[in-house]
Amino acid sequence: MRPSAERDTVKTVRANGLEFGYLEAGDGSLALCLHGFPDSAHTWRHLLPALADAGYHAVAPFLRGYAPTEVPADGAYQTGALVADAVALHEALGGDEQAVIVGHDWGAFATYGALAHAPDRWRRAVTMAVPPQSVMVSAFFDYQQLKRSFYMFVFQTSLAEIAVAADDMAFLDGLWHDWSPGYAAERDLAHVKDCLREPANLAAAIGYYRAMFDQSRHVEAYTEEQRASGQAPAHPLLYLHGREDGCVGYDVVSDAGSSLGEGGHMEAIPGAGHFLHLEHPETVNRLVVDWLQA
Repeated sequence: MRPSAERDTVKTVRANGLEFGYLEAGDGSLALCLHGFPDSAHTWRHLLPALADAGYHAVAPFLRGYAPTEVPADGAYQTGALVADAVALHEALGGDEQAVIVGHDWGAFATYGALAHAPDRWRRAVTMAVPPQSVMVSAFFDYQQLKRSFYMFVFQTSLAEIAVAADDMAFLDGLWHDWSPGYAAERDLAHVKDCLREPANLAAAIGYYRAMFDQSRHVEAYTEEQRASGQAPAHPLLYLHGREDGCVGYDVVSDAGSSLGEGGHMEAIPGAGHFLHLEHPETVNRLVVDWLQA
């Protein structure tokens, strides 16, 4: 295992035409860990060393548009672009058929697509906080879930960047408070604010949500990856969800286990919110490592 201090050293790698910043720990088969919104690669600070101790080369990239990763010149933020990034990172980082992938929130969307689009590159996978698309689509129209998802509708407007940037990005403070009640998120918020401080980076993060609702923003080069993002998982998949999640309510995803494919399994984490891997790292680390090594 590499020295722990190295986990906070940001390295760079070129993949899918972008310069990605990333954190890493350990040696061995690739374990690619993808973060979500509003978050950063630092969200995996507990899991990276656990994966390294289990014999993996654990890598957590900053997603496209999140500094220090480049803002894509083509403005592509659809899920298909994230899928293409994951596959390209697998290749750039020397991944093989023993590689595994872990995704939280937007990283979960990317993980589902990467498993379907390039199944030969991954042996096992874990997703957290956002279920497969088939579950999420039906859950989204639940009245209580629509209220939780208010920010997505704010992000469709021209006022989104102004609203989020105001008062040192207090909007993001509010989301973390609502999504993971009782969790002290100051350290994590500092990291994500560093990633999104520049207007271009903030517009990129919001762009993920604009592309979600507006297909005219989709880039044709990622058509196949976009199609794959809606397909059923192609590998045994562990799905973890916090019972107190204030972003995607457990009430609307409690039956997600039936959509995880053959051999898939869902585990609900008591007392955990949206950022369950940060709130209950020992529990989540154990579940993730046990699943990936099975």
